[in-house]
Amino acid sequence: MKENTRLVLAGRHPEQFAGVVNTPVFRGSTILSRTMAEWEDRKKRRSRDEHGATTYGRFGTPTHHALQEALAELEGGHRSLLFPSGLAAGITALTALLKAGDHVLMTDSAYSPTRTFLLRVLGRFGVETTIYDPTIGAGIEALMQPNTRVVYVESPGSETFEIQDVPAIAAVAHKHGARVVMDNTWGTPLFFKPFAHGVDVSIQAATKYIVGHSDAMLGVVTCNEEVWPQIKATSQDLGQTAGPDDVYLALRGLRTMAVRLKQHQAAGLQVAQWLQQRPEVESVLHPALPSHPGHTLWKRDFTGACGLFAVILKPCSRAALEAMVDELALFGIGVSWGGYESLVIPFTPERTASPWAGAPALRLHIGLEDPEDLIADLERGFAALSQTQAKESAA
Repeated sequence: MKENTRLVLAGRHPEQFAGVVNTPVFRGSTILSRTMAEWEDRKKRRSRDEHGATTYGRFGTPTHHALQEALAELEGGHRSLLFPSGLAAGITALTALLKAGDHVLMTDSAYSPTRTFLLRVLGRFGVETTIYDPTIGAGIEALMQPNTRVVYVESPGSETFEIQDVPAIAAVAHKHGARVVMDNTWGTPLFFKPFAHGVDVSIQAATKYIVGHSDAMLGVVTCNEEVWPQIKATSQDLGQTAGPDDVYLALRGLRTMAVRLKQHQAAGLQVAQWLQQRPEVESVLHPALPSHPGHTLWKRDFTGACGLFAVILKPCSRAALEAMVDELALFGIGVSWGGYESLVIPFTPERTASPWAGAPALRLHIGLEDPEDLIADLERGFAALSQTQAKESAA
């Protein structure tokens, strides 16, 4: 079946719920058995790691199982687990794969809280982290150590949008016995297939495009069969679970993700191309633009683009930047992304291995509004920036 059809059908079993189209919300902690034999059978099914085995709410209900089944199928992995946030998903995967004395390679473009967890938390427990240039590709071999156990990639980076050569990095990592963990939130299960490119563990903030409506927090880890036991055991050891209502919202969002992403992609490219022509703009960091340094890799490995990208402005004062952002009416100022609404936020990335020029930068998420309206809103913002600069020059 084509992917849009799979997106509609994956994880759905109406015959199990009196024909109800959507898997119902199961809010439950205690799962009752009618007999000792049934109780023992439930435990045996769980010990055999049967998908859908239900013994206690923390280990998942039919609501959880439906989304986990769907996401594993769409990403091409063995199994998936759900978490209360994308960060919780990422740090659980890293904890599962690392121990005292191990070494991890972390891309310089990674989501900063994940980076902080490695340095501040796992560092206290004897895990060493080396930050590497995201554009290193197969050159990462020079950084591999005998105790390197994980290579962490994020492509593109969620602020600076470097596209990594994931297959080349994975080949080197596997040659040295290391696992590849990837944040695949930007690519989604539709635009990047991590396991086909050598990834062992894929992390997503389902909060973003899977939920799609800015009303739930959720993370997901999908992994290959080899690392599944470690990921599952650590998730349970840490007591990680996700609320059934948030899971239901993600299931509902999943069914419309393809049509939403089609609009996000088209509108995002239209706005990005318009921004390229603006005199106030130094560069637009959008991987689907031919001008992007990683465009060739993006075209090779990805099948689409979402609505998130960045704009580097020409030098301007903080006051001029604030005037521009404050003038915007359709772009909310806020973190996260992937919802139906457009967002803007200034940023200065944390860098260790690869330099950052420090020019004024804005991260934009293009929502589902009409792109012509968004462009008009940005025009008003640029007018406010120019007026402030003119006042500064006259002063």
